[in-house]
Amino acid sequence: MNETPHSLSSARTLWDLLDRRARLTPDLPVLLQGDRTVTFGRLRALAERTAAGLYGLGVRPGTVVTWQLPTRVETVVLSCALARLGAVQSPVIPFHRERETGFALRESRAEFFAVPGVWRGFDHTAMARRLGAKGVLEVYGGLPDGDPDVLPPPPAEGTSVRWIYWTSGTTSAPKGVLHTDRSLIAGGSCLAHALRPRPDDIGSIAFPYAHIGGPDYLVMLLLYGFPAVLFERFALPDALEDLRRHGVTVAGGSTAFYSMFLAEQRGRPGARVVPSLRLLAGGGAPKPPELYHAVTRELGVALTHGYGMTEVPMITMGDPDDSAENLATTEGRPPEGMEIRIVDGEVRLRGEAVCRGYLDPAQTAEAFDAEGFLRTGDLGRLTPSGHLVLTGRLKDVIIRKGENVPAREIEDLLSAHPGVGDVAVIGLPDAERGERVCAVVEQPEGAAPLTLADVTAYLRAEGLSVHKLPEQLEVVDALPRGETLRKVLKYKLRERYAGA
Repeated sequence: MNETPHSLSSARTLWDLLDRRARLTPDLPVLLQGDRTVTFGRLRALAERTAAGLYGLGVRPGTVVTWQLPTRVETVVLSCALARLGAVQSPVIPFHRERETGFALRESRAEFFAVPGVWRGFDHTAMARRLGAKGVLEVYGGLPDGDPDVLPPPPAEGTSVRWIYWTSGTTSAPKGVLHTDRSLIAGGSCLAHALRPRPDDIGSIAFPYAHIGGPDYLVMLLLYGFPAVLFERFALPDALEDLRRHGVTVAGGSTAFYSMFLAEQRGRPGARVVPSLRLLAGGGAPKPPELYHAVTRELGVALTHGYGMTEVPMITMGDPDDSAENLATTEGRPPEGMEIRIVDGEVRLRGEAVCRGYLDPAQTAEAFDAEGFLRTGDLGRLTPSGHLVLTGRLKDVIIRKGENVPAREIEDLLSAHPGVGDVAVIGLPDAERGERVCAVVEQPEGAAPLTLADVTAYLRAEGLSVHKLPEQLEVVDALPRGETLRKVLKYKLRERYAGA
């Protein structure tokens, strides 16, 4: 076979891409986790047997299957098996709870729900039963198995919607983002061709595989034929042993990961924490220029940062060979086929990697302009060299560790607290998280003083996911408001508390 990464990126479907890679390099490793090694050929074989097992349970082309699983070999196999069947899969981040998970199950009309059982002290199976989920499957320790001979032919085209990802966006309820195999392959190709991995590279997936970055990364592995270490839970220094043992050369995920590596290095001066590491790469959260310079100076590795979102998994990406100025101050350049237009300061996008819209047709109509460009809600500008610089956001959403945290959802919940008269939730710059969640509260007269512990305990009881909980609480006599409509002036709060 005379396949190249660029020729492989023309694969019709995700299964077609896996099949072509497995035929090309069946014995090369693709997934590494603990003492386990899965080759490309083995991944295809496991996925086919799992697909046959799912078929025996009633999963057919077009069947909606929601899965809420940690980053494990079984998770990748299950997702590939569903791609083999042509099912519609709806991944849910494993730390989501009743509010987000129940919404995803209802809105997608899932016919099956794959869960890990009890994971990290939380019983996902019990939650599934409370939510009345259909077809609950516990797949943490074992996957459905069957004879591949029973399978129908794999899907022949990759332009049908077969993926529903969830983003909170700017509203209190999540939005179901509709993707095709081809849009995910296009997004992953952007990442892969920008980073230009080497045959001897060892990557790492330290973020939830249920994130839109999961297939992004898998596509890169399939295009370039190198493996990645999977981390079910990533924390330093705990992950150092596996990073070193496997000789990881490419790591990252988002701004929070860069900060973790930098902090670990500062605690171990005189020796590189991961001697094999040559590149940190990621996106999903703002990257301060000073963080870029600190990483390259102190860790002695390259750092490339990109811009993506659930609707468009990869929009731009830094080039390892680019200038330090561009790598520090821009989000990189778009790949061939990604059109970026700046309209009244807003970044708008058109291309194969852009989603097909949302489950709610009204949201789709609102999101795209008359020429088919997606309105991102982000503000930016293009430099003469074609690099994208992001300058702010139209939408009121906080990006914490690469995950969207809608301010309104937290505000709506806190407004019902008896100790809260009015509240504004804002994102503040944070070197580790990208942004941190801060709640600014007006208390009613005579209310008992409110503490951060009170706020987080209340929100936990309301079922809010842990990653959305405020990390800072400020109590004020009066929130700043505009004179005309008396709207809260959040920019004044950001200015006041940015350095707190």
